[in-house]
This record gives sequence, C-alpha cells and structure tokens, in this order.
Amino acid sequence: MAYGLLYDFLMGQTIEAYKYFGAHFVNWNGVDGVVFRLYAPMADDVSVIGDWNNWDVTIHKMNKIDDAGVWEIFIPNLSNYQNYKFHFKNAKGKYVDKADPFAFYSEMRPGTCSRLFNINNFIWHDDEWLWKRNRNFDSPMSIYEMHLGSWKGRGDDGHILSYEEIADYLIPYVKELGFTHVEIMPITQYPFDGSWGYQATGFYSVDSRYGNPFQLMSLIDRLHQAGIGVILDFAPVHFAKDKWALAEFDGTKLFEYSDRWRVSPWGSLHFDLGKDPVRSFLMSAMNYFIDYFHFDGIRVDAVSNIIFYNGDKSIGKNEGAVEFVKRLNAKIHIAHDSVMMIAEDSSDYQGVTKPTEWDGLGFDYKWDLGWMNDTLKYYSKDPIYKKWEHNKLTFSMAYFYSENFLLPFSHDEVVHGKGTLINKLWGGYDDKFAILRNLFTYQFGHPGKKLNFMGNELGSFDEWNENKSLPWNLKSYPKHDSISRLVRDLNRIYAYEKAMHVREYDPLSFTWLMVDNADQSVFAFQRKIDDDVLIFVYNMTPWFYEYYDVPMLEEGEYEEIFNSDKDVYGGFNQYNGAPSYPTYPGGPENKPYHICIKLASFGACIFKRKASPKRESVEEVKKETKKVVKKKTTNKKTTKK
Repeated sequence: MAYGLLYDFLMGQTIEAYKYFGAHFVNWNGVDGVVFRLYAPMADDVSVIGDWNNWDVTIHKMNKIDDAGVWEIFIPNLSNYQNYKFHFKNAKGKYVDKADPFAFYSEMRPGTCSRLFNINNFIWHDDEWLWKRNRNFDSPMSIYEMHLGSWKGRGDDGHILSYEEIADYLIPYVKELGFTHVEIMPITQYPFDGSWGYQATGFYSVDSRYGNPFQLMSLIDRLHQAGIGVILDFAPVHFAKDKWALAEFDGTKLFEYSDRWRVSPWGSLHFDLGKDPVRSFLMSAMNYFIDYFHFDGIRVDAVSNIIFYNGDKSIGKNEGAVEFVKRLNAKIHIAHDSVMMIAEDSSDYQGVTKPTEWDGLGFDYKWDLGWMNDTLKYYSKDPIYKKWEHNKLTFSMAYFYSENFLLPFSHDEVVHGKGTLINKLWGGYDDKFAILRNLFTYQFGHPGKKLNFMGNELGSFDEWNENKSLPWNLKSYPKHDSISRLVRDLNRIYAYEKAMHVREYDPLSFTWLMVDNADQSVFAFQRKIDDDVLIFVYNMTPWFYEYYDVPMLEEGEYEEIFNSDKDVYGGFNQYNGAPSYPTYPGGPENKPYHICIKLASFGACIFKRKASPKRESVEEVKKETKKVVKKKTTNKKTTKK
C-alpha cells in the first residue's frame, strides 16, 4: 500500500500523501513512537533533530528507503508538541535545517520548528450535517468571510482568541445574521501577519496562532452542529521564501520554478504546478483539510495566476498548471462529492465552472470579480453621471449564465486605501447609508451566491486592519446597527424565498422588467420559480417618487415584503404600506401590466406576488358533493332506525 501511494505521489496522482509523509504516531512492532518520512531526492546524510535529542545531528540518522529520494526513521517514546526539524546536506554541499513540509503542527512565530501532533482520534459530532451536506446549487449560500485573528479580541493585551474561544461568539452571531457559511482566510502556517495567510510555509500545518489541530476541529464541529458550513481559503499558487521552509528545499528548486517564473508578483515563490510531486503535495494538502477537518469547501486563491503566467493573459496559458487544476477538482469531487471547489479568478478564461469531462476546470463556483468592480464603480458615481454608466449594472446579466458565479464583497475591497464599502459610496452621511442599503439589496436580489467580508454588516468607515478587532462599538449607534438588521433580514428573505436561490443559474428564472431607463437610473427585474414571483426595484438617485409605474409580466396582486427605506434600517419610512398592489393593463417598456408604487430616494424594494385563491376543479366539486350526499343519506337511515 505504501509503495502504491509513493508511486502515485511521484506521478502526481495522489490526494493522500499526508498518510505517508510527515511525522506519524504509530505502534511499530509493539513499540509506540513516531515514524518520520521525508521526500528530498538530492539530500544526503539526513537526520531528525529535536528537543528530545538536544538537536544532536548524530543520534537519529534517517535511512534512504527508495531511490526516488524517500527517507525514513522510527523513533520511540515521543509525545505531542515536541519540536523537530530535518538536518541534511543539500545538493550544494551545505548542511541545512528544514521544517517538515508535511508537518501537522508548527511552532508559534517567530519560531520556525515543526511540532509533533497526533492528528488521529478526534471525536466528531457532525454526522447529521455531513449526511445532508451538498454543493448548494439549489440551496441558499450566503458566506461570511473572516480573518480569525481580527474578528474579535485584540485588546490592549494583544490577546487573540483561540479556535475554541471564538466559537462561543462566532456561532450565535452568524446564526443571528442568517449567514449559511463562514469562509476562513488561510490558516495554513505562515510567518508574517501582514500576509493574512496567503504566503504560507506549512501547507498541512494548522496556524498555531489560534491553537492546535484538535481545537480547529472543535470549532468546525460546533459550526456544523449549529447548521453552518465552513469554507477554507487556500493559496496553492505561491509560498513564503523563508530559507528554513520550502525554498530550495534540498538544494534544488524542488517545489518552485527554476526559471524566470520562480518569483511571483507578491515577492514570494511560485509553485511549479507542472511537476507531478508538487501536484500531489498541493492536492493532498487541500484534501487533508477536507478529510481530517471536515471543511465543506475550498476557495482556491488567485486562479488567474494559475491559468496564465503571472496572471498575464498576453504571456500565454500555463498548460501544466491548468492540468493541475483539472486534476485537483476531478479527484476532490470523486473523493468528496458534496464538497464545493470555488475559484477566485479575475480572468475571462472560459469554462472555469465547466465539468472536467467537458474540458472545463471543474470548479463549482467562480467569484464574479467583474460584477464586483462594475457594481462598486457604479454605486460610487454622482447620481448626475450615473446615466452614462448605466451599462455597468446591466452588463453582468449578459454573461452571468456562462459560469456559476458567486457575488463577493471581499476583504480585498476594504484594504490598502481602497476604502470600506460605505466610504466608496457617493454623498453625505445619510446618502451613504441609503446607498449602502440599496447596494446590499442589489447584491441579494441579483442571481448568484453571496459573500461578504466581516465588518461589511457594520457599515464601518475605517478600513480593516489585521492587527485590530472589528469596531464592535459601532453596534451602539443606530445607523450602523440598522445595517446589521438589514443584512440579517435580507439573509432571511434570501433563505426563505425559493425564487432567490432555486435554479438561479437557469436563464428562465430571471427577466429584466426595466433595463433601459438610464435617464432616471431606475432598474427593475423579476425572479421566478414555478408559481413564486418576486419583483426587485432599485432607485439609484436621490429623487423621490410618490407614484411610480413598474412594468410587470405577471398579472396579480403584489405585496411589499422588503423596503430599504424603512426606519428599522435607518431610512425615512417611505415604504409601500398597503396590503397589496394590483396590476393594471399596460406598462412601461412594452410590458403587459404595471403596478404603481412609492419609490424612495435611493430606495430598494422587493414585492412578492400573492398566491391566487385555490380553485377546485369540476371533478373535485362533484366528488365532494357525492361524499356529502352519501353522508346525509347514511344519517337519515340511522335516524329512522
């Protein structure tokens, strides 16, 4: 079995390399201890050094057990949390100390050692969740993206909540706001806080800032028991260039490119995704977190930099890397058919969410970064000029059905001087809040799964800082707390209304009602599934309309189920208060019907068609009549007796 796994590793075909390489607690011929295995083809004179042998390079020499470059040793009587490294002579003839590429745990920065941890035997309680888990194509998916270290805590003492501690606060908060999933920014071990985890050194090692692997398992277990899915953000494109980690691991460019593509645009080192052992290494790392930690999805970072060299389409497609992605997604879906694979991709590459058997990349979802950029540019414009930018809000539906898109307002949009969501918007204080309410309503109304970075729901004016906690004091200010209420209610409507999440990648479920009204900058569209009909109306200007005709396709009566201008959301209560609004013949934009509504300044509202009274068929009426006649006849006979 071990030989077969090793062969598959060398051929780039395994997603279970972690079961063979690294440091594993085992019983070896009746003796408890740890077996160490290292892949270092050009290494020589390899030793395991650690705090149990006082870092003496002469005590625990490893044996080369395969010409491919696999080294092994069994050491008895070791325990969790002991530090270790591999010491060897590299291809350049220099002796180096390297952290274990397959380590399950690592020393807290600034320490650089790997640490022993027995990854087995955690007791899970999420069988019910795993049994019903799916990839959410016809289910609501509203994701709360978060950075664990700055969500809560970070007081004067700099305390960071552990995986277990954060669960006590995170779970009730996420449930209250109605998010279905949390997406955790990278928690593979990384040395520099300012990289947010995107420049890792330990791709199997759980970030020790927040605790050990069992503590992370406990967090995920509790989230699952609360009905909340968990997605891991993973960066397989590049790694930190620290000399004690993967860089020139055995004296050769074992993990990285050896040519001009070696250094990434971020100053880190590019994985050579055309090398088969590197493919196995990264595919296995992602599968490890699914297998051992029960993650429900993997968000793959910077896919455009995988598809194209340095993310530059003009340079050309990286065929080896594209093959890696196809292989990754195919193997993960075969092993875990209920796990989502999500691409963060800014390119226009076609077929990102197309199945691999149809020559696609095989992802389940793709971040719609074009939608995000166009939307935020439009919402930041002075209303006077919005008529000239009208297509920025209509263009997304021209390509929406080409992929399974996810609509993100992610961490990338609230850092490095870009401004928070509310800071990007036009106008004064009240205007910004009104437009922000409109913006969230537009995101939830538009087809596609949803993602919001932590703090978006607070309407914060301060950019996110990884060294500070979110400004939770804003909850004491009605304007900011009202934004949280609005996000909560939108999440609940989104989860309840089938027309907002069922078959949303079917073009028959969406129809523009008002798409060309650039002069007034008013948009309206319909979302329909079977007999469920929802109407979304957006006023993108400060003009208020006491009476506004909205074109309709479906005859009937409509009730307003949401209005962003209600005072509970911080608005001015210019909402439609009547029980229902009937359709009238004729309407704008050549539609057969219309309803007449009140449309608030920067207002956004949702209407739902009321169900028609149930009309019984002639056959049903006859059947019920026969039952009544028969019952009366029976009663008469009984009375006579």
